Amino acid sequence: MAVYFDHRIEAPESSGVPSQLTWHPALTVLAVASSNPTTGGNVDLYLQQGEYVESCHLERPYQPAVLRWHPTKPVLAVGWENGEVVLLTHPPGHQTVFPITHTACITLLEWSSSGSRLVTGDQTGALAVWKVDARGRLQGNHLVKHEYNKPLTCCIFRPASPGDDVAMLARASVSGDESALDMFSWKGAPLKMGPQEGLAFYVSTADGKVYIVDEHCKTSTLLSVEGAIQKLFYLEKREALAVITETLMLSQYTLGPEGGAQEFMKVKLSSKTGQNVDIVWTENGLLITATGEPVIRLWDLERDDNYVLPLDETMGFERGEIINCVSYCAGKEILAAGTSHGRIAMWRMVVQAGANSRGDTKAQWKLQTPTEIEGNVIQLQWGSSLNLLAANNSNTVLILWEHVMSAHFSQQVAAVQLTPTHLSITQFSTGVHLALQSDMHIKGVCVTKDSVTVWSGKQVTVYELSGTVLRNTGSFPCDSHVVAVHGENLYTVEPNRVQIRTPQGTVKQLLTFSKAEGNPILLSVCQSYLVVGTDTAHIRVFDLSRRDAKAHCSAKNLAEQIANLGALRSVKCNANGSQVSILISQVNGRPDHKVYFYDVEMDTVTHFDFFIGRPSSGISQPEDSERQQFQGTELSGRCPVSHFWDESEPRLFVCETAPMSSESSSASVLDTMDVSVVTLFCTQEHGLLLQDCYPKPAGLQALLALDVPYYCFSCKPGEKDPALVEISTTTSAPAQFPNMVSRRALRDFVGLENCEKATRDAMLNFSFYLTIGDMDEAFKSIKLIKSKAVWENMARMCVKTRRLDVARVCLGNMGNARAAKALKEAEAEPEPEAQVAMLAIQLGMLEDAEKLYKGCQRYDLLNNFYQASGQWQQALETAENRDRIHLRTTYYNYAKYLESIGDKTLALAYYENSDTHRVEVPRMLQDDTASLEIYVNKMKDKNIYKWWAQYLESQSDMDSALRFYECAQDYLSLVRVHCYMGNIQKASEIANETGDRAASYHLARHYEGHDDIKQAVHFYTRAQAYNNAIRLCKENGLDDQLRNLALLSNPEDMMEAACYYEEKGTHMDRAVALYHKAGYVSKALELAFATQQFSALQLIAEDLNENSDPALLARCSDFFITHSQYDKAVELLVAAKKYHQALELCVTQNLTITEELAERMTVTDSKDLSEEARKELLERIADCCMRQGNYHLATKKYTQAGNKPKAMRALLKSGDTEKIVFFANVSRQKELFIMAANYLQSLDWRKNPEILKTIIGFYTKGRAPDLLAGFYEACAQVEIDDYQNYEKALDALTEAFKCISKAKDSSAGQQEARLADLQHKITLIKKFVLARRLYSEDAGEAVRLCEALLEEPELDPAVRIGDAFGFLVEHHCQQGNFQVAYRKLEELQKLLPAQNIRYYISQSSLEALQKEMGVPVNRDDHRPSVKEEDEVEEDLNVS
Repeated sequence: MAVYFDHRIEAPESSGVPSQLTWHPALTVLAVASSNPTTGGNVDLYLQQGEYVESCHLERPYQPAVLRWHPTKPVLAVGWENGEVVLLTHPPGHQTVFPITHTACITLLEWSSSGSRLVTGDQTGALAVWKVDARGRLQGNHLVKHEYNKPLTCCIFRPASPGDDVAMLARASVSGDESALDMFSWKGAPLKMGPQEGLAFYVSTADGKVYIVDEHCKTSTLLSVEGAIQKLFYLEKREALAVITETLMLSQYTLGPEGGAQEFMKVKLSSKTGQNVDIVWTENGLLITATGEPVIRLWDLERDDNYVLPLDETMGFERGEIINCVSYCAGKEILAAGTSHGRIAMWRMVVQAGANSRGDTKAQWKLQTPTEIEGNVIQLQWGSSLNLLAANNSNTVLILWEHVMSAHFSQQVAAVQLTPTHLSITQFSTGVHLALQSDMHIKGVCVTKDSVTVWSGKQVTVYELSGTVLRNTGSFPCDSHVVAVHGENLYTVEPNRVQIRTPQGTVKQLLTFSKAEGNPILLSVCQSYLVVGTDTAHIRVFDLSRRDAKAHCSAKNLAEQIANLGALRSVKCNANGSQVSILISQVNGRPDHKVYFYDVEMDTVTHFDFFIGRPSSGISQPEDSERQQFQGTELSGRCPVSHFWDESEPRLFVCETAPMSSESSSASVLDTMDVSVVTLFCTQEHGLLLQDCYPKPAGLQALLALDVPYYCFSCKPGEKDPALVEISTTTSAPAQFPNMVSRRALRDFVGLENCEKATRDAMLNFSFYLTIGDMDEAFKSIKLIKSKAVWENMARMCVKTRRLDVARVCLGNMGNARAAKALKEAEAEPEPEAQVAMLAIQLGMLEDAEKLYKGCQRYDLLNNFYQASGQWQQALETAENRDRIHLRTTYYNYAKYLESIGDKTLALAYYENSDTHRVEVPRMLQDDTASLEIYVNKMKDKNIYKWWAQYLESQSDMDSALRFYECAQDYLSLVRVHCYMGNIQKASEIANETGDRAASYHLARHYEGHDDIKQAVHFYTRAQAYNNAIRLCKENGLDDQLRNLALLSNPEDMMEAACYYEEKGTHMDRAVALYHKAGYVSKALELAFATQQFSALQLIAEDLNENSDPALLARCSDFFITHSQYDKAVELLVAAKKYHQALELCVTQNLTITEELAERMTVTDSKDLSEEARKELLERIADCCMRQGNYHLATKKYTQAGNKPKAMRALLKSGDTEKIVFFANVSRQKELFIMAANYLQSLDWRKNPEILKTIIGFYTKGRAPDLLAGFYEACAQVEIDDYQNYEKALDALTEAFKCISKAKDSSAGQQEARLADLQHKITLIKKFVLARRLYSEDAGEAVRLCEALLEEPELDPAVRIGDAFGFLVEHHCQQGNFQVAYRKLEELQKLLPAQNIRYYISQSSLEALQKEMGVPVNRDDHRPSVKEEDEVEEDLNVS
């Protein structure tokens, strides 16, 4: 919490009434303009605490009009009512008077953003632009002067767009500008990337016009509005201009790149007529106005929202108090308003912890306690780098600066500052509550059990506490900004030393510090130890237990141990001086998120890091760290705010922490809801151990101290804390100073606040040992404690530590059987957190239970918990979002609860949500029939209609009951009521129309009771109650209907009806059909044979299969054979497993064996036939299939019988080449390969190379070289006969020769003879081929070889004689020896008289012979020329 100290300016006596004030933007200098009706006006400057700057005094015989500070330099521009403009420089007081430019009252003074331009304007409309150098000195005459002829009202500079220069340079570089490109390089000066100074500005006049003056000082009209313009604002985010007129008409204009303005919004602002209006504009788009009302009006231009902030009378404001002026501080986010009763109201913008967006804007402003000054506050302004507030109360000016309220606790005494001069003091040992009022501004306070010491930074005052009286025992001047007290000694600081004084200020001892150790700036006392921190980050500890203070340890330089250390924020030592805790600021000025601990004996520094929620790695942790991890996650992302040691327990340390996001503003930290108080044990053996994390309760301001068994907090002013641990106080203080200190028990001491010291020490030891995990020592420390409250407290502790084993012992000592039973049952839950949550519930720790259930995500148990604790809204929300499987159950339970408290309307809605309203709502409303009837008619639900109809029927209102039964479509009830009322005809119509089985059955029973058998049978049939219908038919001889009813019914009824017909001896065909339909086939057959029912017999036979009785099957088959129905007879024989007879019947009657029949006859079960008999049967089936031409099926059966050669023969007969090849490859038997190859030779293998390859492959796999050789010979002969291709024929014969050579000689001499014959053929063909090849080179030699070849015996068929003669004839024709050619031709015709010579001689040669010799050589038969190459060529080239 903060208070504001006010300093009245030390104005000279000659100064008049202050009229204007303005702060320098950065420096702590305030300019105040005042006016005196007799002497004129003057301008004076004042410092931070109101000190008058004598050198800077301006005085004129006329009034000052406008004041404006230079943005950065200590230069003030002053405009006077006669048109004079003066620059005043601080601190030397130099005055620079501008050249005479204006002749009327100055209305405008405006600096550019960097201060290089100054715009001046007057009442006549004259405007001048001046240039100012970097030191704030005027540069010559004005740059330009414009005349607008109307009073000038406002001027604002337009900010330059950041990065415009960079964008232009980039474009210039891309287009080839080398100078622009050089500016991007590192060679020259670095390029300034920041925003440049904007020199264009807007200026407005009293006639409603806005002009723009560009960088070159050229002016043009931008826009025009109605009425005089009061304010201009520039909206940088939107690049828009906001204009406010004197009538508070707000207009917003979009500014175009070419200089035009387009209006996009216009609105009238609310105001009170006849009052001055103060308007403030914030950078984030907030428009704030004070119009002489008790409220401030705010317009959020970015969100298009508006709201008001009123004064609150409960905070000390009065009725009728109005707000005159406003000012906003962006650095502190505080809005200040001055009132007519001399108060300054302040609203702080509060951001709720965890909120991602700002939501309801009004809720963010929190009204603070007002600061009171005298008079009527007419002007306020925040300013300077220290965010000081200046207030003009019509008589003088006050400077207010914020001070965080002081508070201190020690030795059972607490003091909390309420106002700059008031303290609230509480003595907890005696319960006395006192108020102290000082005559100075209190900057700090320090208390002991006997004294209260306050200081202002210039003076120290000591008060003695004596009962209920405060007595001033000493006051002395002292510039020390920190003071510590121990016993009768006061400790103050000055450069390089600490002074030990008496209460009257006498220095008793000096504690000196070297220059390296620095100046003392921090003091703290605990028990009899003083710790001192210096501005060079050194700490020293002194022992105060003796008469003189003695050094407890040497000076420690923390900068050597702590990286990034900027300055010390706070130092505290523990009760025995062994540990010192330190808070620091980093080099960048931000608070460090670690607390450092200096061990005096070990001379080591460790830390606890609240950013990660863990101590430094070198510190030991207990092995069972599950709790540490859990609490670590709660502590992560935090920063320490304050820290304390217990005054009696040296191990116990406490630290107040806040989220990291709150670090920036220390004042706002205490306003956040997410402040936690963390308790640690600190020892040499075990290091830092996290003991507890306690959230700061709402309504409390800040932690004051740790005083076992309490935390001590200061309270927020004006807020009541309902959970406050009250103490009985003897109040001698005024009522306006309430008790400002609240004590909260530590977790371990809840219920034990007033225990004796032994119990307190035992509990501390127990907590310490439990924290380090030493359960043996923990129980030793508390085993002698018999109090149930102690054990209950420890059980509560077990919820925090999650030690269920300890909790069971605690519950046993408490005698809490119910809780022990609940904990035992909770062990069935798999999550440890769920078990701990049950313990928390039994101990009444409902918030902990809720957190635990959420932590382990057991939303079903959380839902039950909410229901059991009556938190129905949370239960419903959990069920709807997280536990939807129990949503309807939750709705139902909530409805039951609502019904129990009498809220039937809401209960009805939740019964509907749970889908139980059909039963529960009628039950709930049964005593309120009027409401129930309304509900029934509204819901239009069949079930509810039925319930209501039954109710009406019970009330004998049959007509209404019938109507609602009809709405419910309950046809049974309709028929029942109609029968009861005697409306049988209507009941029959309903049953017939709807076909409702229950209604039909009821009606049938009614008809049967009245002996109307026909109708009874009819409605029994409609109800599908066939057994009842059959019973009536049998009893009444309705044989015709009986059969149809029996066929509709179940087998038992069919059997019963069949027996009826059989016994009666009539309609035997019906009996057979019913037996058959009921599944009694044998009985049906016997009866059919006995009664010669052949047509029925055929129907029955169709249902017979292999599962039927073989004897029956055989009997039926004989019957069908007798009647020449052989197909059916065969099927029955197969079903009877008489396969041979079935096959014989197929053969004799030439019945086609289908694949299905063959499969049925192919027995796979060896129980029916032996393997040999099965194979024989398969072969007989295959033989039959062969005779019938079903070769594929025959192949299949031969294969199943294992007779693959026969299977191949069957396949060969089918001619299916693909399957033949496949079967041969799968079977892999020699003879099958040979058979397949022989078959393939019968195909046209000459045109299909694949068949040729397959033949060769099969002969090779079949190991039949002689057959392969024969195939090659056949190939060679084909080449000779068809193509005259002796080269390929030679290759084929060569392969044949190789094959015969490999073959084994089984017949004596035959192989040699065959080889010799082949060799002879090969020799002859080689010679002929040689002759043909040689012809192109040596024709004569070739002819001689050919003629010699003709002399060879047995030339043909190796070389056809015709081919040899043809060769010679062709040669002689080409040589022109036609006589010789003709003789050779004649010789050929003699040798082959039956052959056509065209086979051997070309047509051209024959025509030439005919022409030359004149002899016809034509024959009638023509041979087509077959000269095409065949693909077989390549396949014959086998080496």
